[in-house]
Amino acid sequence: MKTTFLYGLGMAIAGAVLNLGLFFGGYHDSVDKLTTSQIIGGVGGGIITIVGLILAIRARRAETPADEAFGYGRALGAGTLTSLWGALFGNVFNVLYMTVINPNMQEIVVESQMAAMEAQGAGADQMEAAEGMIRMMTNPALQFVFGLIGAFLFSFVISLIIAAFIRREATEDFADDGMGAPPPLGS
Repeated sequence: MKTTFLYGLGMAIAGAVLNLGLFFGGYHDSVDKLTTSQIIGGVGGGIITIVGLILAIRARRAETPADEAFGYGRALGAGTLTSLWGALFGNVFNVLYMTVINPNMQEIVVESQMAAMEAQGAGADQMEAAEGMIRMMTNPALQFVFGLIGAFLFSFVISLIIAAFIRREATEDFADDGMGAPPPLGS
């Protein structure tokens, strides 16, 4: 559990560094740059998740003695726990980011969504109704809940795939017959 905790925390820290890099790079300052920020954040977050899960599952496999199988279930379990920790820590950071570091981010997201609706030709009454819903959905508490669920599910699906490749069968420890060769089959 310590390994999955540390790798989950590492994934969250890497995601936080990426997010802070976008913030300090000015990508969270205006509606114009938000789409670029979302693309960079999505691709970067996906890479962080994949690499973090591969490293975490491989580390758990390395901790397992060679004479014990590290099958699909154990690999998936390691990926799932790492996913849970990463999603939890990552979303705690996101709440801190939205409330303390960049409290203006919610307003930029609302403006971006409203501009997109206006570009699609939405009427004033539709936009007014949608604005209330957008503000509700960008509330940090709801962002935490939906972010936790979404991040965990994404990471879990990635873990399902990675576990198929990182599993390991147990190696048998053959008794030495004095000649350095394994015993014959059937004995």
